[in-house]
Amino acid sequence: MGKIQTYKIKTAVMVLLLFAAICSLQSLACATTPELPSGETVGQWVWLGKAVLFSSGCILIASFLQLFGKAYREDALEFRHFYAYVAWSLVLLGGVEAVWGLCQLYGFSVSGHSRYALTGSFFNPGPYAGYLAMVLPVCLHLYLRICGWKGMPARYKIEKGAAAVSGMLILCVLPSTMSRSAWVAAAISCAWVAYMHRDKRKWSILWRRYKKRYVLWGAGIFLILSLAAAGMFFLKPDSALGRRFMWKMTCRAIAAHPWGCPTGFACAYGEAQSLYFASGNYASWEERVAGSPEYAFNEYLEVALTYGVAMCILVLFVIFGCLWIGVKLRRYGICGALISLLVFSFSSYPLHLPAFIVTAICLLLACGIGDVIGKYLVLCVCLVLWFGGYAEKWTQERDACRDWVNARILYRSGAYEAANRAYEKLYPSLRKKGAFLFEYGHSLHKSGRYDESFEYLDQARLYSNDPMILNIMGKNCQALHEYKCAEAFFLISVSRLPGRIYPYYLLAKLYSEPDYRDKDKFGDMKWNVLNRKPKVYSTAIEEMRREVEEIAENWDTGSSIICSDDVEAALRMQIIWNIKTRELYGNLS
Repeated sequence: MGKIQTYKIKTAVMVLLLFAAICSLQSLACATTPELPSGETVGQWVWLGKAVLFSSGCILIASFLQLFGKAYREDALEFRHFYAYVAWSLVLLGGVEAVWGLCQLYGFSVSGHSRYALTGSFFNPGPYAGYLAMVLPVCLHLYLRICGWKGMPARYKIEKGAAAVSGMLILCVLPSTMSRSAWVAAAISCAWVAYMHRDKRKWSILWRRYKKRYVLWGAGIFLILSLAAAGMFFLKPDSALGRRFMWKMTCRAIAAHPWGCPTGFACAYGEAQSLYFASGNYASWEERVAGSPEYAFNEYLEVALTYGVAMCILVLFVIFGCLWIGVKLRRYGICGALISLLVFSFSSYPLHLPAFIVTAICLLLACGIGDVIGKYLVLCVCLVLWFGGYAEKWTQERDACRDWVNARILYRSGAYEAANRAYEKLYPSLRKKGAFLFEYGHSLHKSGRYDESFEYLDQARLYSNDPMILNIMGKNCQALHEYKCAEAFFLISVSRLPGRIYPYYLLAKLYSEPDYRDKDKFGDMKWNVLNRKPKVYSTAIEEMRREVEEIAENWDTGSSIICSDDVEAALRMQIIWNIKTRELYGNLS
């Protein structure tokens, strides 16, 4: 009896250690870094760097216990599998995130973004909702797998109750996130889990008996789902159209770079969008919803663009292979979470966030291939991250981001010389961040250091497709009297986002330069500045319009003028410039 008791204690300790190891790795989802710039995820990587050390210690101790003492198999029958630790750590963290969101809704906690009331530990309600949608099918599986309640051992009652509580908390929060992608992911994954838990024998009998009734019910459910899909579209129509447009541009970029784009997503996407609008063959709604996104909002398309179509197919082959193994082993909760992540990835950007990357790797291992090597593979990865110096690198980048916040204060207050000195020190650590490079380049431009500004903004083009980068590059060229080059950058900016008024204003000022005057082109730019309808009105737009009118009033009357109301003439000139833009863009690229 004493030996059995000792085995039970060793087994409990081993289980707790392994559960703590997996929980600590996945707990980076709850790591918050309000001191860093909004959207920066390096703080979570730093958390992971600390977690790998703790996880390594837990796995090593548990391995020694397993090596030098036998576990009591009756208690450890389930927890000898890697998937159990992953599943229950997700349930625990999902419950914590749900409570966090409820506290934000009721004003007991501050959200991670000033524009949204509900973000959990994330900086945006979209990823937060996607994480909850990924946990929900795990809770449903853990609840459905235990049948009945009376006569059930206390352990199973606790497990079923914990899964039910976590699932109900998630259901209380998920609708408030207003994330349609997460709703769809949760609905599909939970429906799949419920279907896999069906009683096949009972279903076949009921199908034979009530076939017509089920067909009618199926048609009714399909109609309801169709109406729900239409309602979700009209809930935020421009958002849905914007995603569709982004996918279209990404597909055009993939056609241009089928083997991957070494310069990255932003550069290839910006080039594709500029060339598309420069053709002049586009719908008015596309101009309205177009933007300069950081992500494709479709992980499959982004992987295909960045790494090539072949790599995307290979990744999908591995993922569906793991899913097949998980279904064969009846791990429906883990497979449901993976399905939810796959659906959510179709219209969002989860794999750009450390929490989703670590969770996705754990889910793939938990589908079956991690039963034997799971904890040892995790141990090896932890040791590689630690001894490879990644933790130190992430810490340096986090410290640089903290200093960036202080430098940004100088930049926004107009102390450009002091900001330049601060940015220069941070450049080695942040040289691959588009926002940092833009601020550094713009600060140099404001200081009159146009050549240096052009250099850093040219680097920023690789990491961001924001047309403001092109605008400042054009202003640098204009200040250096390189007027043709300035015109090229302004025209590319116009074709990147034709709905923006600012590049038309810059072109109007360029064509009024004494050494580069062009009355006809100025007249067309004046028409665009005065007649285009901006998305959001502001005092800056009114100031630009007044300045353009003043330039027109003071113009030399000896030159011929195109009437600003002549829409057909403006469109003809636009077609000519669109062709010129495509040629200039090809030369600059």
